[in-house]
Amino acid sequence: MKKEGGDYFLCMDGKLTEEETAHLIKLCSEKLAEYEAKRGEQIWQHRKLSSGYISGALRYEVLKKAQFHCELCGISADVRALEVDHIVPRNLGGTDDPSNLQALCYSCNSMKRDRDQTDFRKVRESFRCRVDGCPFCNLPKERILFENELALAVRDAFPVTALHTLVIPKRHVLEVFDLSRPETNAYNELLTRAKEEIKQTDSAVTGFNIGINNGEVAGQTVPHCHVHLIPRRVGDVPNPRGGVRKVLSDKIPH
Repeated sequence: MKKEGGDYFLCMDGKLTEEETAHLIKLCSEKLAEYEAKRGEQIWQHRKLSSGYISGALRYEVLKKAQFHCELCGISADVRALEVDHIVPRNLGGTDDPSNLQALCYSCNSMKRDRDQTDFRKVRESFRCRVDGCPFCNLPKERILFENELALAVRDAFPVTALHTLVIPKRHVLEVFDLSRPETNAYNELLTRAKEEIKQTDSAVTGFNIGINNGEVAGQTVPHCHVHLIPRRVGDVPNPRGGVRKVLSDKIPH
């Protein structure tokens, strides 16, 4: 038995006969069965709290978005097997919405529950936070293009180009830096969906500006975080060079 990093693996030097290999596997299986019988179902408890069937297609999409690396420690799937699991566990109200799924290596996924002291009941309750008088907390249903569990997309009421779209977290939160991981997943998912919808609607759209005004000094006028998705077309301005840098036009390098 050899240790490498935090994992153990069996050294097979190729000198064992088939009978010796089979005997060794039998001994290992017996020891595993003995350990399971001694410790009982609690050895699987870390999985049962949040696991459940997740379709293969959904698993693949989550792994692909994670670029086949653990989203906690960053290790590659080539080094350590990855598991797709819930961020907010099912037993605490988490759903199978893609924004609530993450790819973790088996090591991080098994240790997560012992080290994470977050009260997910409070997190879940915070997702319901709405503020009276906030225009983005009280959007009319007919304005919503599409939505997921934690975010929604609408056309901008004062568009700078045709099909200018806003992606808005449902929870009332001022800054993008205060968004949780599931909320970031949720608005990124809708940004991609809105981009595809815009390009299907108008084939002249060949580019986008994506921007967030974070703070009053940065031009934020509605105190509820939102992301601008601005379609761009050839010739919509005489010279598009500089893009978002033009928010400080006198700072553009010449």
